[in-house]
Amino acid sequence: MKHFINLKDISAKDLRKIIVDAQKRKTLRKKLSTLEVDKGAPLKGKILIQMFEKASLRTRVSFYLAIKQLGGGTLTLRSNELHLGQGGESIADTAKILSTYGDGFMIRTDSDKKIEDFSKHLSIPLINGLSPSSHPTQVLSDIFTVEEIKKKNISKLNICWIGDSNNVLDSLIAASVKFSFKLSIGCPKKFEPGREVRNWVKNNKKKIYIFNDPKKAISGADVIFSDKVISLNDKVNKKKKLKEFKNFKINKKLIANAKKNCIFLHCLPRGNEVSEEVFLGKHSHVWQQAMNRVHVQKSILLYCFGKLR
Repeated sequence: MKHFINLKDISAKDLRKIIVDAQKRKTLRKKLSTLEVDKGAPLKGKILIQMFEKASLRTRVSFYLAIKQLGGGTLTLRSNELHLGQGGESIADTAKILSTYGDGFMIRTDSDKKIEDFSKHLSIPLINGLSPSSHPTQVLSDIFTVEEIKKKNISKLNICWIGDSNNVLDSLIAASVKFSFKLSIGCPKKFEPGREVRNWVKNNKKKIYIFNDPKKAISGADVIFSDKVISLNDKVNKKKKLKEFKNFKINKKLIANAKKNCIFLHCLPRGNEVSEEVFLGKHSHVWQQAMNRVHVQKSILLYCFGKLR
């Protein structure tokens, strides 16, 4: 049994094994319909319990399809439907019940501590479907997508992030260390990655490149990542923040500073951080990126269940 909580805690060898397995599984599914089960039904009889404390579209649907295609099933819960919470059932007791009924637990939460507490008390694999400091399933799938499109190991590419520092960027930074790729980050000074993340990179004898000028950040980029500047639960002055990111909007003029054959990726949902022209243009591969979540999450599930090839 293995948890999948943060890319920092998983070896580069295991992360690469997940990607290789996902590549094989995607190829083998070309002639199968959506709910046809993979050959051998490797997770037949297994059930994944999912719990969402935050809104979800891609993570919810992709994990549903992932476990189904592996021969298992899923049960989706909302925390407000459980006894979990203030004055209710403890995380320890909830974890014991989940471990009794389920074979794996995926949580999307607004609390890193909650994930930590669950990991201590669960006797089944725990998967982080998103937390304030990490979105590991998204970013590992993104690595898969980059290599699929570019047909190169990501270590040979220049990766750029334009936008706010958030959980997706934190996982991308972790990935840059694990997969040894150059990562340039473009954001206003006050929105740079936090000290803890930067120290972790330094302690691992790696480096990230931070620019407060978006043109410098995107210069020579093979791949451009972005995310919403205003997230769903962002408790800030939204007008002020949008104004501070005005010059960081990814439009035709800015993307001209990247390589001609660069690709644009966005974890969705989108906001006004990217122009319609770029989002729907020739550089964008956001729909392929979203679909690949299914294939990579299948291999993440197999990793967690100890069934990875």
